[in-house]
Amino acid sequence: MRRSVLAAWFALTALASLTLAAQTVRDREITQCLPGEIITWGDGRDRPAGKTALVFVYDHSAAPEWFSQEQVLAAVQKSALAWSPCGVPNAVQPFKPDVALPEGAVIVQWSEKNSGGNFAQADLGRGLLAMSPAMFRLLNTRNPAHDARETLQMVISHEMGHHFGLMAHSRRCVDVTSYYDNGKGERCFTRDGSLPRPGFEYRATLPTACDIARCIQANNPKP
Repeated sequence: MRRSVLAAWFALTALASLTLAAQTVRDREITQCLPGEIITWGDGRDRPAGKTALVFVYDHSAAPEWFSQEQVLAAVQKSALAWSPCGVPNAVQPFKPDVALPEGAVIVQWSEKNSGGNFAQADLGRGLLAMSPAMFRLLNTRNPAHDARETLQMVISHEMGHHFGLMAHSRRCVDVTSYYDNGKGERCFTRDGSLPRPGFEYRATLPTACDIARCIQANNPKP
């Protein structure tokens, strides 16, 4: 009996160690950007943000009923603050119909048309960051146990990155600007060579060290 208990304890310890190691790899990827890790899918070219200052104006109209205006506005503020090390001044404010939009405004809205069938989509030309109510409702229906606030934070951070000048998507799985594959059988990469497991969102909810490094490079191009 003692041997069985001891064996079970060692098995649990080994499992805990593996879990911790996996978490540590991802945590380190989020906070570190090692030489050679800035790799994109080559689907765009990073460039300076189109505005000298960005003001993200949040319009709560048409939002899914389980998201309060305060929740979404706080998520927009959190993403904007996380992108601030890029060096591009930014601010966040709620939309008010009777108040003129400020210079450099980016409207953060809920719109099926402007989200293009995605969870969210950035339109730099029109100054939009549009999220899809239908996609979030589908997520809530198919996986009601999932905390949709994490997906909300991730898609806001991802699309906001485009407004800060990151036009290409990262091949590093953990980056908030990444996507996992290019539809041609090629996959994103992790430091330990593992692939994100199905059903688990490996991407960070906020810009990682490599996201910020790319943003700084984009907004401070070499002469």
